[in-house]
Parts: sequence; C-alpha cells; structure tokens
Amino acid sequence: MSDTGTNGAGDGVVQVLLIEDNPGDVHLILEALQTVPLASHVQVVVNGEEALDYIHGKGDFTSATSPDLVLLDLNLPRRDGLEVLAALREDSETRFVPVVVLTSSDRPDDVDRAYELNANCYVTKPLDADEFVQSVRQISDFWMRLATLPRRES
Repeated sequence: MSDTGTNGAGDGVVQVLLIEDNPGDVHLILEALQTVPLASHVQVVVNGEEALDYIHGKGDFTSATSPDLVLLDLNLPRRDGLEVLAALREDSETRFVPVVVLTSSDRPDDVDRAYELNANCYVTKPLDADEFVQSVRQISDFWMRLATLPRRES
C-alpha cells in the first residue's frame, strides 16, 4: 500500500464509485460533486451486476481502480444495493472503503440491514432537487475533505 496522505488518495484524486440507476439522480449527484474543491473521478455503474463486476474487476472493469468512496443506491436492478454492500464488505480490497447509502428508501428494515452490513452512513434522498444536491455536497465535503480515508492499493 502506498502512503496516501490525509484524504486517502495518493494521487490527490478521490476515486468515487457511484452505484445508481436513476439518470436524473446521477445527473444531480455529478453536478453536486463538481462543486467539491478536491478533484474526484466518478465511475458510474447502473445496476447491481455492474457494481459487482466493478468490485471484482470483471468484464468491462478489469482495470478498474479500487474506489476511495462508494455512493450506493439500494433500489437497483439485477442485484439490490444490500447485496452489493455485502460484496463490498467481503472483498479484501473494498472491505474498508467508506460506503454511503444514498437511497429513496426510509424503511427501518433497510436502514438496519445497511448498518448490519457495515455501511458508514445512511442518507435518505430528499425529494426536492436543490435539497438533494445540497445533501450530496455535504456528504462529499465530509468524506473528501474532512474525513481521513483508508489507503488505496497502488
């Protein structure tokens, strides 16, 4: 492992894996992430199968970089977000990567299960677009500027 400084990104770029199937939400999240002072590279995958391929370096993702931060929707096609979260925590390369569950579900069972699977936080998406963008800005500001992220494999 390389020494990566305070934010965990050795190259100064935070690698974000966005797992989200709603194009409107992807657009708002990318818009919000552009305003964060720390440069970030965002890889978007749109279903649970693609997310698992990314995590395991399969298919189109054989040369994918391990993420520094994961933004995870729970309501995904093919495999749900809780299955993806479980896979992230089982893989030695992503076990300690911060995972922010960012989803429309406010079901107590989903919240409890996400934390049982070691999600770092659970945020219910606001319905208002401006509030949604502001929430993502606050999440990214915390995880990319304030928090110290785990070191990433070089």
